[in-house]
Amino acid sequence: MEVKKVINLVILWLILFISFASADDATTEANLKIDFQFLRKRMVSQQIQARGIKDKRVLEAMLKVERHRFVPERIQHLAYEDTPLPIGYSQTISQPYIVALMTELLELKGDEKVLEIGTGSGYQAAILAELAKEVYTIEIIPELAQSAERLLKELGYQNIQVRCGDGYLGWPQVAPFEAIIVTCAPEKIPEPLIEQLAEEGRLVIPVGTTYQELKLITKKKGKLQEKSIIPVRFVPMIRR
Repeated sequence: MEVKKVINLVILWLILFISFASADDATTEANLKIDFQFLRKRMVSQQIQARGIKDKRVLEAMLKVERHRFVPERIQHLAYEDTPLPIGYSQTISQPYIVALMTELLELKGDEKVLEIGTGSGYQAAILAELAKEVYTIEIIPELAQSAERLLKELGYQNIQVRCGDGYLGWPQVAPFEAIIVTCAPEKIPEPLIEQLAEEGRLVIPVGTTYQELKLITKKKGKLQEKSIIPVRFVPMIRR
């Protein structure tokens, strides 16, 4: 009887293994049939350009960077929908329009050094790398930092430095930054980020807990100018 139980368990395990493998194969096969380029063009025209994003360089970057590469394979078919998507560890990849809006607010010309807080999947860093000279990005969750760094290298980005650490503290060793973008929401603007913002620099950051606002901070003659953009909903900033 015990031998029969063992045999039955082995058979059940094999059935489950084959089922999961078949499901993964089916997902891969289905994704290969999707015209991601068409979906990306539609995303830019209908979700981004139609909603007021005008910076041609930002639009070109959104057209070029393959968002589906930055989400789990099982939901790649949703990569170009107008929504954030889960990437694991209770984190998300931001809605495409929000990525475009925040990027446009930085007004990048091509020679800037940019700091990103909240690497996540690495998608926003890839967009920034298309538009700036150097990108420094910090992620507090080790697994996400590692996977993002691996993917960005695989995609050929050589102007991105990934660091695992507390984004609240910024990256003082390579400051100041002409632009800083934060993709997670602190309760208030971190003072270290203000200190690391260059003169005439621009900081784009969601701020708040229950209610969050996207803010644009500019530094002119050592003084800060603050402008509220739109209400948003980001994952909270994690501190060590």
